[in-house]
Amino acid sequence: MPTEITVSETGAKSEMFTFGDPVPVTDRRELTTYFQSAFNGRYYEPPISFDGLAKALHANTHHESAIRFKVNLTASRFQPSKYLSRNDLKRLVFDYLMFGNAFPELRLNRIGNLLSIKPAMARWTRVKKDGGFLMLIDGQEHDFEPGAIAHIFDPDISQEIYGLPGYISALQSALLNEAATLFRRKYYLNGSHAGFILYVSDPTSSQADIDNMREALKSAKGPGNFRNLFYYSPHGKKDGIQLIPISEVTAKDEFFNMKNVTRDDVLAAHRVPPQLLGIVPSNAGGFGSIQDASDVFFIHEIMPIITTFEELNDFSGVRVVAFDKTTIRAGDAE
Repeated sequence: MPTEITVSETGAKSEMFTFGDPVPVTDRRELTTYFQSAFNGRYYEPPISFDGLAKALHANTHHESAIRFKVNLTASRFQPSKYLSRNDLKRLVFDYLMFGNAFPELRLNRIGNLLSIKPAMARWTRVKKDGGFLMLIDGQEHDFEPGAIAHIFDPDISQEIYGLPGYISALQSALLNEAATLFRRKYYLNGSHAGFILYVSDPTSSQADIDNMREALKSAKGPGNFRNLFYYSPHGKKDGIQLIPISEVTAKDEFFNMKNVTRDDVLAAHRVPPQLLGIVPSNAGGFGSIQDASDVFFIHEIMPIITTFEELNDFSGVRVVAFDKTTIRAGDAE
């Protein structure tokens, strides 16, 4: 994934956003300068690149898996109505968790009664200065009817125009996890690194034997294979023939530690128990009861999402959303 993302939304404005660069969050010359919503003459710019957030979704396995798990669990408890389908609710929850914003569009008939609720894509929906909303489509701007959009957002402490997702603090760890994976993948695809050194110092070896050994090692190499080194030193010291392995890359880049630490950071930001994402425990004791973890997770993480989307009932004046609020095992979560 590229680090620099060019954001060009309307064609009239192009902005270079350096997304995820390793800088301290207290350095206001860089990342946090985007945590404000500037007015560009037509609408307010998001406090952080929504395009960058969308691309970062696929940077790390656990980051994407945690978001999709919350979306699927919330949608599984939704009770569809004639106004809102399960698939549309799923899209709204995905936008809410991904961007910190969801934009349900209320579609009315000619006499003003609610027909249906459809999701407006949060990645391209913007807030206007008069409180209205527009969508950016192929360089064009589509204005929604006044009052047609119900803006659901996760509040930000720096501005009140847009929401921000709660995982921003873990993006550095997610990108570091991706960088470690890409480094290891390039290491194996390279195929030009040394696997071992065959060191021969016994002077009794004939030159023909030495040449045959060298040729055998040379013919063993190929794309993606380790390259081995042959070293002939006649009249060497003891241990006339030695196989000297070169230190593995794991001793250099701490690959497994890097993956585990960054994984834990991402899961902490999403507050998802590791056993619910299929992570295999490294200790004999495991992660504990998956049923207990599931119940606690539902009560403390999914229930707040459910109550947030129940605001649609107040906004539309119609009961458009309803959820089953019991935990998976039994009992009322309320």
